Amino acid sequence: MGLRLVALDMDGTLVDIVSSWGSVHRHFGDSNDAALAAFNESRIGDQEFVRSDIRKWRGHEPGLSVFDLDRILAPSPLMPGARELIQGLRAAGVRTAIVSAGIDVLAKRVGRELGIDYVLANGFRTDAAGRLTGEGIIRVPIREKEAVLRGIQSQFGVSPEETGAIGNSEIDIGMFRCSRVGIAFRPADDAIRRAATRVLESGSLELALDALLGPDGRKPP
Repeated sequence: MGLRLVALDMDGTLVDIVSSWGSVHRHFGDSNDAALAAFNESRIGDQEFVRSDIRKWRGHEPGLSVFDLDRILAPSPLMPGARELIQGLRAAGVRTAIVSAGIDVLAKRVGRELGIDYVLANGFRTDAAGRLTGEGIIRVPIREKEAVLRGIQSQFGVSPEETGAIGNSEIDIGMFRCSRVGIAFRPADDAIRRAATRVLESGSLELALDALLGPDGRKPP
């Protein structure tokens, strides 16, 4: 049975940045370490985590809009080999999906540029002029990627046996749990190394094609 769907993380996987959220903080010369610690300790949830990011950004630029975020994130480079990976999957008839807890402005741009079939990432509520109101739109809860991918599988009529996933950190393990092939690309932690069926410590994302498609171009080895 060959793969019919490959789900990909964005930050650190399709795009060569650690975090799209962090990239915006760095643009303003700031960070959100306190909220990150609170989230990791389960003292706040996804929505409050996003609110805290927005509060930080608006402290520097009160009228911050999604157009500003698009401009800030525009320099984010694709991961080497990302284009070749998606082209190879498309040639094999495999659908692709971005499943990212990152920022949707960047995810949509990457999806358009690479020709990815389905893009799901987190965004913002805005006013009529595109300015951030302070509330987030949570489409991919950080700790619930498995449930999100299962929803996509159901929508496409694809089983876990027909699914592959690529990610770089512990939060991507949920996608591996409902996939036949789980590739840890440039892994950020040992947890995802242990959960993966294949680990690519360095190099081009194109190297994932062999693990996903196998020698016959569709069936993983």
